[in-house]
Amino acid sequence: MRRYLLAILAAVAFGLALPQPSYAKPLQAAVPAVSIPQPRRLMVHYMPWYQSREFSGTWGWHWTMNHFHPDADAPDHREAASHFRPLLGLYDSADPDVLECQVQQMKLAGIDGVIIDWYGTDKFWDYGTLHNNTQQLITVIKKAGLHFAIMYEDGTVSNLIAGKQFPASEAVAHGQSVLQWVQNHWFSDPAYLTLGSDPVFLVFGPQYYHDDQWKQIFAPLTHPPVFFTELVRRDPAGGAFDWPLPQGGSAQSFRDNTSFYERAKSWPQMIAGAWPRFQDVYGEAGTQPSYPVIEDRQGRTYSETLEMALKSEAPIIQLITWNDWGEGTMIEPSAEFGYRDLETTQRLRRHYLEPKFLATAADLRLPMTLYVLRKRSRGNAVVLKQLGGVSRALLAGDAKTAQVLLGKVQRLGIGN
Repeated sequence: MRRYLLAILAAVAFGLALPQPSYAKPLQAAVPAVSIPQPRRLMVHYMPWYQSREFSGTWGWHWTMNHFHPDADAPDHREAASHFRPLLGLYDSADPDVLECQVQQMKLAGIDGVIIDWYGTDKFWDYGTLHNNTQQLITVIKKAGLHFAIMYEDGTVSNLIAGKQFPASEAVAHGQSVLQWVQNHWFSDPAYLTLGSDPVFLVFGPQYYHDDQWKQIFAPLTHPPVFFTELVRRDPAGGAFDWPLPQGGSAQSFRDNTSFYERAKSWPQMIAGAWPRFQDVYGEAGTQPSYPVIEDRQGRTYSETLEMALKSEAPIIQLITWNDWGEGTMIEPSAEFGYRDLETTQRLRRHYLEPKFLATAADLRLPMTLYVLRKRSRGNAVVLKQLGGVSRALLAGDAKTAQVLLGKVQRLGIGN
């Protein structure tokens, strides 16, 4: 698809024996010297790219990969481009009930915010749809008092050029426009993730822009972000973020993870990473050969990578991912693993970050109960209004109030 070949090549090309690039002087101020310790953040990587026939009128590519047929089977056992199935069913990323359920689950799991996989604002292919979904998600994130940040997919630039949206000679100008838009609409938002006072901005790769081009792209900004690249710090980034490399099963994954922390010792900043497994469906879909599997190991892969990240000095930890079902890295509740990975997140947050974190494993089930009742009660404005109170309580992290309100609805037989 688009991710791991680049990552593996980058790891080879930028091995430990190579000197790290010098940190760009104009952007040094963007890496803050924080005098007052700020809370460490658990941020989860999110894909806003799913479409369902029930909600959008068509099955999007990420459920089908032009190979699988979700309508071929019964709704409870639909074929899809994944080895796994979400407890929510094959959902739509534009469905407001889905977004609220997911953000409520994040809140109750002890997740502080979302790093959104973002393709820019262009109305090309499905990029415009993904941008609209991102904006909807951010609205819900802010209702829950969580943070958000952007991971930009600059690989889109090659597609935009090939699609004759602009010539290659205008690529830097396009990048400047994209970052100006992000600065004007998101960087100044109080909910946007920061290090010190500086916004955090990630790029997957990079896949298109090189060092000097990034310097040109950031130059017009009045407040440049703290910039992170994938796996290896590339000029002018202040650091890099970790990412799983499925090169030979779990043992190889952990070796790669350890080497990331070794490399990071020389950087001003880093974003640690944790993941549960990797098992893509690309080979079955015929899009490209599948990558080696990182085994789930009955949940140990996630708990061990998350503990490693929490024991590091990283101010931000990225959970990889909430919902990349095609690559099997999701921690979102699934038919195969239930709520196990979210329960692990609760437990380790309580142990390493917040001893008084109160949400329980039982609380994690409440958003799904609400979601099901909402879908059963479509068209009943009175019931939906009552369920709106449940939703507000869950977005506030008030599971006790939500449980009481749900109990009242259920005792009346509403929505059943």
